[in-house]
Amino acid sequence: MQRGSFQWMKSLNKSIILNKIRSAGSISRAQIAKETQLTPPTVGTIVKELLEQDLIKESQLGISQGGRKPTMLVLNTSGFHIIGIDAGPSDVQFIVSDLSGKIVDQIKKTVNVGIEEDDFLQMLVTGVKHLISQNKSLKFIGIGVAMHGVVDATQGIAVFAPNLNLRNMDIKSELESTFDMDVKVENDAKALALGEAWFQNQTANTSMIAINVGRGIGAGLVIDGKLYSGEHGIAGEIGHMTIDIHGERCTCGNDGCLQTVASGPAIAEKMVKMIEQGNSTILSEYNNTDLTAEKVHHGAIEGDKLSIDILAEAGTYLGIALTNLIHVCNPSTIILGGGVSKAGKFILKPIRKTIQSRAISEQAQQTPVYVSKLGDYGSSLGAVALILSELFEPAID
Repeated sequence: MQRGSFQWMKSLNKSIILNKIRSAGSISRAQIAKETQLTPPTVGTIVKELLEQDLIKESQLGISQGGRKPTMLVLNTSGFHIIGIDAGPSDVQFIVSDLSGKIVDQIKKTVNVGIEEDDFLQMLVTGVKHLISQNKSLKFIGIGVAMHGVVDATQGIAVFAPNLNLRNMDIKSELESTFDMDVKVENDAKALALGEAWFQNQTANTSMIAINVGRGIGAGLVIDGKLYSGEHGIAGEIGHMTIDIHGERCTCGNDGCLQTVASGPAIAEKMVKMIEQGNSTILSEYNNTDLTAEKVHHGAIEGDKLSIDILAEAGTYLGIALTNLIHVCNPSTIILGGGVSKAGKFILKPIRKTIQSRAISEQAQQTPVYVSKLGDYGSSLGAVALILSELFEPAID
């Protein structure tokens, strides 16, 4: 769908009515007018346009309030689709989702070590073209990109991707000029937070933190129902929170960042060091280059004590960082996503134990921490939610 058409679809009153239909699930024209305080003629006109646009459809008859039964309206979730991109430092996940978050197609591309800016942008273009060509019968409404690192969401620019050492990539302009669709770009952890709010009904939580723990570590902060980016867009870069001033050098250039002790690569590197020191583990058969956090997780599942201890240590460091965030933001809920979160069985207990022993108040010590239910698609569905939030204008944006 061309950008001009998208802007027409998201005019204020249309967005109000669309969001009312989405949140209600099924609602009559009269009830929309009553709850939005729009006049019945205005509602009727806009509903007609939305029906013609295929964004909504008429459903079964509702319950009579004294006259004839009203015709109910529902969102046409399969009428349009969105391409969501999770652009991580080691691979890029592309999905096609309908308006309800149902994934109908996906591909994944590996990011080559030392990739240059032009090649990275071309990878995004190629992936989108591939999905569009495979789904020619679908009508696309936009492209959302969840990009790791520091992002200028207003301009759609990846300011700094430390794990790839890439700077100032104009993702929005590149994709919009190629596909003539609306494109939204946001940090992957912030997108994860938005995806949780959108698809897991977390908008009721006025303060929430979503943590993305993978090759890097980032956070999306929801304060008073809105994503918080900070003055220069770096709010939530907790992976570069200093945990140990005498620690390892981080990809950002500083020493002792959280990322150096609790990210996927840090977990794998810790195992390598412990093996080199002669510690017993079922993973000793692997070469240094073959060891990954995923293998450490599998080792823990099989009962390997060293694997369990290493994951517990990472959980403790995460707990320290989250305690700091609790003291600053005091969220109602903390959600873990990303590859490392799959080891939730082994990292959640030390995270919670650390928060309970370090948080300053009894209420803060009980801050709920749980693993995202969006699984491998947390950030890519968050990217989809970037477009949905533009269209529907929910409470969180």
